[in-house]
Amino acid sequence: MNVLVWNEYRHEKENQVVADVYPDGIHGAIAEFLGEDHVQVKTATLDEEEHGLTDEVLAETDVLVWWGHKAHDEVQDEIAEKVKQRVLDGMGLVVLHSGHFSKPFKKLMGTTCDLKWREADEKERLWVVDPTHPIADGIGEYIELEKEEMYGEHFDIPAPDELVFLSWFEGGEVFRSGATFKRGRGKIFYFRPGHETYPTYYNKEIQKVIRNGVNYVRNADTPKPVYGNAQPLENITSQS
Repeated sequence: MNVLVWNEYRHEKENQVVADVYPDGIHGAIAEFLGEDHVQVKTATLDEEEHGLTDEVLAETDVLVWWGHKAHDEVQDEIAEKVKQRVLDGMGLVVLHSGHFSKPFKKLMGTTCDLKWREADEKERLWVVDPTHPIADGIGEYIELEKEEMYGEHFDIPAPDELVFLSWFEGGEVFRSGATFKRGRGKIFYFRPGHETYPTYYNKEIQKVIRNGVNYVRNADTPKPVYGNAQPLENITSQS
């Protein structure tokens, strides 16, 4: 499996707090633990040519993991459209945290993907609401994070095909934090935790969920439908 971890890589360059938490970038931290599963992992960032998302790179990518926050508008529309098309053609997509506002995710959802938010160092408890789901494999009843950014409902997304996690925050809000969608031949997993100033991606349970998510959205050689005018499979008896 070829996995590409994409990250803006802006906060780490501009904010020392973030640089201290993720000295190799958020993409580096995620790529490191995904590589433990003996998959082929590469990284790409916003300021690379074509954002590191050339036709060749996308063509060989089985699963794209996306983290973005402050520079969504800098992603070229044509590149976002190519990512969308690759998902429709069967590439898996894992969207993390503030990637909910990324161009590819919004294109695939067809909604604003807006939400409530607050930075107050509050506790988050992610409840597993579908314990039989493969993405929840190896996770107990909930994951507790000591400090995270709050995301709250209403989350303006289409009704998920599957809801795996529901978060509760210390301030009282709840949020659909782990949701899957099918688009064309591709599968998408949105997973909420991961604000840049917190060491969330070093949490072993969070890592486990992301690893499970990558495996879940990987395309299992789904047949490509044939559209348009079709010849009959059986003889058709003409009717007068």
